[in-house]
Amino acid sequence: MASESEKAAARLVVVGFGGDQIPASLRGLLELGVSGVVLFAKNIPDPANIRELTGALKASRAQKLLLCVDQEGGRVARLRGEFTPVPSMRMIGAAKTAEDLAHHAGVVLGAETRWAGFDVDFAPVVDVDSNPANPVIADRSFGADVNQVCALAARLIPAMQSRGVAACAKHFPGHGDTAQDSHHDLPRLAHDLARLERVELPPFRAAIDAGVASVMSAHVVFEPLDARFPATMSPPALGGILRDRFKFDGVVFSDDLEMKALANHFPLEEQLLRGSAAGLDLFTICHSEELQRSAISILAGAIDRGLIPAERVKNSLRRIDSLTARFAGGVGTGTLADVQASVRPSIDALKSVGAYAPTKDPTKFK
Repeated sequence: MASESEKAAARLVVVGFGGDQIPASLRGLLELGVSGVVLFAKNIPDPANIRELTGALKASRAQKLLLCVDQEGGRVARLRGEFTPVPSMRMIGAAKTAEDLAHHAGVVLGAETRWAGFDVDFAPVVDVDSNPANPVIADRSFGADVNQVCALAARLIPAMQSRGVAACAKHFPGHGDTAQDSHHDLPRLAHDLARLERVELPPFRAAIDAGVASVMSAHVVFEPLDARFPATMSPPALGGILRDRFKFDGVVFSDDLEMKALANHFPLEEQLLRGSAAGLDLFTICHSEELQRSAISILAGAIDRGLIPAERVKNSLRRIDSLTARFAGGVGTGTLADVQASVRPSIDALKSVGAYAPTKDPTKFK
């Protein structure tokens, strides 16, 4: 039987898995009490059958489960097929009616992901597209104009959440100006604090003002804030700015701990202990069961030894419970066509922008 510290540690973790069936290994993690599961294209070979998988996951235990997905629009869309091909955020940002279109995108993304059984959509990207050489953000961003990114995020987020799906502003405090992809490298930015205040940070403040339910951290070193550790592990970034200055009391997810920006530079224990101290609530580990179980074991041991204070665990669990109570639900009723009929004006508005044709691997990004 799991100890109380193991149960608490499991609740601080979101996991992924391989295949389109629930493996025995995942059932064990669900029984232990992980707070969420994230699904990728590899889990959804036939999007028409997605509700069979999400329904089975939700029925696998009595406690509510947060199901998460990256359904941003554009090239990052796990749900394809009959699901609406929402344009990229860059395409929306370039349109004359951008603010209205951002609202419509939020309506469609929220309605369709809710119907499919998801509770959290890791969207929108609110990074400012300030570096043309950025290999990972680019057209996932609304654009290079800070004020526009703020305005469009503030329209999309409430529209999505009004449909019962938690939005997640990412990647705090800003991944838009990097020339490296944190899936493969550890980006560093040397911008002074005045630049961060002017460019990177305003969209996150706008997202918080718009009521965003969650935020995802960036595996990026912001040298003026913390010359040694990426934001995911940095108290000055997550604690000092996001929690203390911006007064954000929602859930903070880590980006995937298996990304090489962290995995190639910091031991798992250091990631977890520093991430918790920085202000993370949920550690996302998307692929490796071995790593998932190791993380739970490390967190449980740290809780037992007081390396993660009880009050910090209590606060994270409170935020997770609040997010779960507000958004975790079942799969939608009716058919996808029924849902699409109910949001037809928004779908038609998005069609006016034109369909997005993926030019990069759509399964790669978070």
